[in-house]
Amino acid sequence: MKKLVISSLLFVIGFFGLQAQNSLSAVNHTEKVATEEVNNYVVLTRKIPQLKPILLAAEQIKKEDGRNFGKFEIVVCGKTVRKMTDSQSIQPFLEKAKKLGLKIHACGFSLKKFGVNQKDLPRDLDVVENGIYFNLDLQRKGYKSIEL
Repeated sequence: MKKLVISSLLFVIGFFGLQAQNSLSAVNHTEKVATEEVNNYVVLTRKIPQLKPILLAAEQIKKEDGRNFGKFEIVVCGKTVRKMTDSQSIQPFLEKAKKLGLKIHACGFSLKKFGVNQKDLPRDLDVVENGIYFNLDLQRKGYKSIEL
């Protein structure tokens, strides 16, 4: 009888110890998920045709990053901003970016320098005051960056 009581007691202690350990593992996993790093990206380009490979790369990175994928910003600078008024050529890129949850921006400084009126740009296209500053500021905030 003494053996039965001791065996039962050990079984109960072992069972509750295992439950506590599983609960602790679940808490640790939740904390780890909550503190995982989010990956943000910014790309600065001077050529509209580069938008296609940039969007393809962003799509692949989004798949690979999974829930760690944060923001992806694309900034178009230089004289190529003139071509951004042609909504027929830029619209497919804007639609793809929107589908992926990305943003494409035009450099306001470049718009002014090359005489492009912001009103002539498609609605879905954001304008940042200075594309180079915008890029550098995002890098300071931890964004991974590349300039093409």
